[in-house]
Amino acid sequence: MVTRRDFIRSATYAAAVGAVNPIYGSSQADPAKTTVFALLGCAHIHTPTYIKILTGSAGVSLRHVWDHDQARAARYANEVGLKAASDLEAIWSDRDVKAVVICSENNLHHDLVIAAAKAGKHIFVEKPMATKALEAYEMAAAVENANVLFTTGYSLRGGRPYLFLKNELAQGNLGKVTQISGWFSHHGALEGWFDTDHRWMTDMNIAGVGGFGDVGIHALDILMWLMGDVESVAADIKSVTGRFKECDETGEALVRFANGASGTVAAGWVQLANPISLILSGTEGHALILNNELFYTSTKVAGADGKKPWVRMPRGGSSPLGSLIDAVGGATGVPLVGAREAADRISVMEAMYSAARDHAWVTPRLVRP
Repeated sequence: MVTRRDFIRSATYAAAVGAVNPIYGSSQADPAKTTVFALLGCAHIHTPTYIKILTGSAGVSLRHVWDHDQARAARYANEVGLKAASDLEAIWSDRDVKAVVICSENNLHHDLVIAAAKAGKHIFVEKPMATKALEAYEMAAAVENANVLFTTGYSLRGGRPYLFLKNELAQGNLGKVTQISGWFSHHGALEGWFDTDHRWMTDMNIAGVGGFGDVGIHALDILMWLMGDVESVAADIKSVTGRFKECDETGEALVRFANGASGTVAAGWVQLANPISLILSGTEGHALILNNELFYTSTKVAGADGKKPWVRMPRGGSSPLGSLIDAVGGATGVPLVGAREAADRISVMEAMYSAARDHAWVTPRLVRP
């Protein structure tokens, strides 16, 4: 049974994603074909959401639920009428299992992703992909060598405003971008979301990041998706409530992009509201996403005067897990997050934390094959 607290957490996630991305599950997979999935780890706060997607998507069968905590595995397995798996090897050797969803604690992602890739399973891993950049690039290499499909939970990319701006940038309708800022925050620390079942998310040895990195990775992904590689970063990352030992709750980072633009990332667990999610300024245009509505100005686009919400946008995409379901089910042209680009985000986030500790500008190391 999903508790009220789990529902609230999942609803918050759905609201953040669904407001800009109405297609929440899988839409393109062939319902005549059944794709067998396994759930590896039930620790993450969004586990109930992913179970809902897996059990509610056409052409998908969830066969295995595993967690190193057998009691936790049993609880979630019972909800979907399964017996918890106790042996990972049985999952790796099950030829019917085509894909896995990894919702374990962050410090277990590395070993699970590499083992899944070696077993030839397609992979969805919850964000952040890894706790360290070096491990993230090892994971990327394993995925590339195994030639399996991969994606992670960067949920904003399928949103209509972001898809629209990606296309407008490609067409040059904003001119030369000079500044871009992204926000992603919630009030989870203030509401006690991490006090009991998900306390591990406040342990830096397990989670790798605190509130800034946990949700800031969404804003960072969008900025890098729109603007490309990062040259250097500076940051201020801190705790506010003192509720969690050695765990940050909020922060802001300055970003210098390789293309010359400047940017900021603001994120955390202690914001009562998050009305603005993106501001983008160029020599020929301006974009503001405010309360999930896009206000767009461009000297090159008729009617784009920024005075009212812009509505001429592409259809939104599936959720990240929905996209993997579609791709594994045979859909083509599905936008997935590549393992190496996901690793790049970890490298930049790691540099942000280093910059905050050292009070200095830091250059992230982006590893290319």
